[in-house]
Amino acid sequence: MSEETRGMLLGAVAVVLFGLTLPATRFIVPWFDPIFIGLGRAVVAAILALFLLVLTRQKLPNRSQTYRLFIIALGVVVGFPVLSAWAMQSVPASHGGVVLGILPLATAIAGVIISSEKPSVGFWLSGLVGSALVVAYALFQGVGSFQVGDYALLGAIFSAAIGYAVGGQLSKEIGGWQVICWALVFALPFIFIPAWLQAPDLSVSLPLSVWLSFLYLALVSQLIGFFLWNKGLAIGGVARVSQVQLIQPFVTIVASALLINEAIEMSTFIFSLLVVVTVAIGKRMPILTKE
Repeated sequence: MSEETRGMLLGAVAVVLFGLTLPATRFIVPWFDPIFIGLGRAVVAAILALFLLVLTRQKLPNRSQTYRLFIIALGVVVGFPVLSAWAMQSVPASHGGVVLGILPLATAIAGVIISSEKPSVGFWLSGLVGSALVVAYALFQGVGSFQVGDYALLGAIFSAAIGYAVGGQLSKEIGGWQVICWALVFALPFIFIPAWLQAPDLSVSLPLSVWLSFLYLALVSQLIGFFLWNKGLAIGGVARVSQVQLIQPFVTIVASALLINEAIEMSTFIFSLLVVVTVAIGKRMPILTKE
């Protein structure tokens, strides 16, 4: 099995795990503040990450690596979790899943900027068509205008794309799981107090399903999923592996219907299918290496 294929497989498993993030977030929004959802899950993940780093006696990152880890933390520890939680207050998880269909293109662009990858013209054209379909879907669902949640989702996409691309490159140096663990630990001093201030009243009894969903966000979406994702990006290439995110809208749509009983409109499936087709075509286009 080639390194590219291994990277694609690892990325695909990670995307399936990430695909449950929006439904889980949407489910707990009525009980938790978005700041607590976004940062609280990172605090829990950071505590476990610190334990893993100490247990395995990982070497401290150097200055250059630390700088990039802070960029990763801003993108995937703070930016995406908080903005996606805000978005889930006003738009369905299935809607958000389709809007996030633009993330593969955004990640590929970020990856090209910071790496030596050079996708072909066909790759970019396919990605642009897919992005245009995503924007058209958001406008269609919003009756001709972006909803408030869509702006938050666009911010989440930008944050994730930067974090993914930098994380994928840095994973080649210090390892995939180490990247997310160090990013979480470095962010902990800055996110602990805001998360604590917005924490729910523990004297109020909450359903077990709410806490289980929160733990999924903390342990899987914020930590374990990145072990696989960063490794996949590192060995398969950021632009190429980022395209496996094309399956994420389907995962999110199905999960939204099964887990939180969202009504799925036919238009959602149509736009999702069209986005998948365009990105799948782009996946077949060559990606060269800059000289």
